[in-house]
Amino acid sequence: MKYVPTIGMFILFFTGCKPATKTAINPFSKVIIESVIEDSLLNIRALEIDELTLKAVSSIGNIYSYDSKTNQVSLDRVSEDTLNFRSSAIVEGTHFTLTIGSPAYLFKDKKLVYNEIHPAVFYDALHFWNSKEGIAIGDPTDGCMSIVVTRDGGDTWQKTPCESLPPALEGEAAFAASDTNIAIVGDETWIATGGRSSRVLYSSDKGHSWDVFESPIVQGLETTGMYSIDFYDTLNGFAIGGDYTKPNNQHSNKIRTNDGGRTWEVVGTRSKPRVSKLCSICSQ
Repeated sequence: MKYVPTIGMFILFFTGCKPATKTAINPFSKVIIESVIEDSLLNIRALEIDELTLKAVSSIGNIYSYDSKTNQVSLDRVSEDTLNFRSSAIVEGTHFTLTIGSPAYLFKDKKLVYNEIHPAVFYDALHFWNSKEGIAIGDPTDGCMSIVVTRDGGDTWQKTPCESLPPALEGEAAFAASDTNIAIVGDETWIATGGRSSRVLYSSDKGHSWDVFESPIVQGLETTGMYSIDFYDTLNGFAIGGDYTKPNNQHSNKIRTNDGGRTWEVVGTRSKPRVSKLCSICSQ
């Protein structure tokens, strides 16, 4: 969403959300915070962790790599141009990076594999189901959310036609929330939209077909809605958002589901929880 600054704090909240399967976390007694990459301009917009490597992308085209084995930080770029990155993914050692705005550029390491020109183009997040299949999502361009998919390891990408997607509602888009508004568990996928309308797009088959579920999160303004979403398994998920212009407002800004996203309830609020209703593409 082009009029919304990146919600950087969700990088920390959702670190570790990318794997398709989740394992139990052992209890720990303390947390030690160590600075490995510092950026005085605060332009780091998303990060990925793959075994011993951390990759962080910035809004000026810098790509930082941190090797925890050698404790070394390196800086690289895919282009001499100033590119505004908001999304990235590491797949079997290959690094994918995606820019916002028009033209949008998607790189596989340093090779340009997809670009798109449209006045409304604005990509927000990038994720992979496996080593061959991946998905990127962005704001609506022609009446539906922008969804591009690869089935060949990221060498080529195809945009999903609007006939195969739920129509976007007025004012519905997605936040560039540090690459955290796509959740994947196995073949299942959830996408959090936000803005004046805030819903959850759902695919059970790696993006071949889509439904849409309503949410009870606060919405109605361009600054409201879901920012980030994650699922522990195929049934239990959590999403957070709110109104970033009112950071102290705790009303209806955290929701959870235990039925795979079909219904949601508000949590962590003094008001009585509200349960949403299911809405599928067939009823649009």
